[in-house]
Amino acid sequence: MLRLAVTTSSETFERMRDPLAARDIAVEHLQAKERVVDLTTPPIRHFDVGFVYPSRLMEGGVVDGRHAMPWVNGREAIVTSRNKAGVIAALSRASVPVPETRLVSNPVSDEDVAAAVADLDFPIVVKPNSAARGVGVAKATDLDSLLGIVDYLNLVHDYRATGDQSYLLQEYLPNARDYRIMVVDGTVVGGVERQLSDDARDAGRWKHNVHRGATATAVDVPDGLRTLAVDAATALDIDYLGVDVLVSDGRAVVSETNARPTIDDEKYADGFWDRLAALIRRTAGE
Repeated sequence: MLRLAVTTSSETFERMRDPLAARDIAVEHLQAKERVVDLTTPPIRHFDVGFVYPSRLMEGGVVDGRHAMPWVNGREAIVTSRNKAGVIAALSRASVPVPETRLVSNPVSDEDVAAAVADLDFPIVVKPNSAARGVGVAKATDLDSLLGIVDYLNLVHDYRATGDQSYLLQEYLPNARDYRIMVVDGTVVGGVERQLSDDARDAGRWKHNVHRGATATAVDVPDGLRTLAVDAATALDIDYLGVDVLVSDGRAVVSETNARPTIDDEKYADGFWDRLAALIRRTAGE
């Protein structure tokens, strides 16, 4: 039986165990963080393959050093997807449609910021370059509010320990429909539409992140969006990828990607587990 190391203990781990066990893959939790590790004593357990590199890259390096196993989405895939600006740049270069976006690498002047958005219409979305779950994302309605947000970013970036001193200025797509489309080994296996409640929208909410209170409903992904998601995964060379697509006024763009997406198999197509198992086995060299 193939032994699969999974470094997350959240919903994904629980949802994987039984379906993959039925396909002769033993799913075992390998804790990568919030623990003490004896680096000089060999690990007791052996794994054939790992499922998505740990989110904390330093701890991931320790796991790699001790177990030396191949990964479904290794370190390079995680680093690539986490860098929102890098994703936008790579997809644009590959002619995959993306929102108009500017990267700001601090320190820059207010004049530089104003010049960066001179050809964009307000409101403008401000995003940390490497955060997740909508953390730190803000909407600036005019130049003064934008520069006020930037003031706070400048204060944060003044701290020497701040590893990422960049952020994105991105066009706002009004009334956009927000999709998360799952791609496994070059094939779309399902997707959801993320929506806020009417009350939330009436109160001025606009972020569609599930962790911010939106709901995710399974949808039959249109062919055009399927092609867009597969093109994005191909351009980034990532086998297991959540692709976030915004559709506004008939225009579809890839806004972000996630190389550590939560598995929500109830919303995926038949054959999802077979395709994932096949990817795991191929990664393991079988």
